[in-house]
Amino acid sequence: MGEFELIRRYFMTGQQGQGVVTGIGDDCAVLQVPSGQQLVVSIDTLVEGTHFLPGTAPRHVACRLLGAAVSDLAAAAATPAWLTLALTLPRSDPDWLEPFAAALAERATELGIRLVGGDTTRGETLTLSAQVHGFVPSGEALLRRGAQAGDRILVSGTLGDSRAGLETLLRPPAPHADVHYLQQRFYRPEPRLALARQLRPHVRAGLDISDGLLADLGHLLEASGLGADLWQDRVPRSAVLQRFYPRDALVWALSGGEDFELCLSVAAEEVPACLKVAERLGVLLTDIGCVTAAPGLRVLDAAGQVRTGLASGYDHFKDSI
Repeated sequence: MGEFELIRRYFMTGQQGQGVVTGIGDDCAVLQVPSGQQLVVSIDTLVEGTHFLPGTAPRHVACRLLGAAVSDLAAAAATPAWLTLALTLPRSDPDWLEPFAAALAERATELGIRLVGGDTTRGETLTLSAQVHGFVPSGEALLRRGAQAGDRILVSGTLGDSRAGLETLLRPPAPHADVHYLQQRFYRPEPRLALARQLRPHVRAGLDISDGLLADLGHLLEASGLGADLWQDRVPRSAVLQRFYPRDALVWALSGGEDFELCLSVAAEEVPACLKVAERLGVLLTDIGCVTAAPGLRVLDAAGQVRTGLASGYDHFKDSI
């Protein structure tokens, strides 16, 4: 199967979608940004053997790719709009492409994003890049910079589950419903789109947790020129994670990475409003620490002592599956 037949068969869609003047099938997509909105753009790449295990079911690859990419739009408090996709394939395999394309289309519909173009080529290693585009009211994008000393640090959801899901794939335990939960947290990130958009008026700075809480919070603090005190016992961990991996739960919650939850810097007086929004949406939101004028990120134990020797997070150039 040639490149153009592959695109026509698996990725051409009948509907153009809102704002799409010209989509798949031309050299460029022609897109119309709504009045009063700014375009936010991000790109994510998954490489077989680095971000997912060889032989991973194509539907899982599609959901992981799109969830990770759209999470960056959530980090900016943006509304998803368009997706472009680049595939490097070892071979043109209908048995892989058909379920991948079907899962990608289904997940894109769930997340409110439209595939409008991309590229395919042949290469030795399966590699997938998703560039996502979204809208945010002009001047209202949530950025890493903007935190202030005295802000509270809030995180959504529970942390460490994705790393535990990977562990169940590397060293499979006995079949159990909890194993499925952890693997779904690895395979199927849930971008916090609605939460981020509704919290936008209350939040000073934020980002999503992809490389690990310590690493990503460190990025936010660096961008704002500040530090933070983080209480390790407040870091939210699921009951499943603590039951299955009690000795690793805290370290994975701090540094495991790829949870794709939100980490936010919020003025102390805005915290109650944020918690009400999260409760209304059915999303856990936890206050885990405080931004400080003194530089550096300090992790404190129950006695208030600073912990040392903690890994900061995932490094794409050092670690691989």
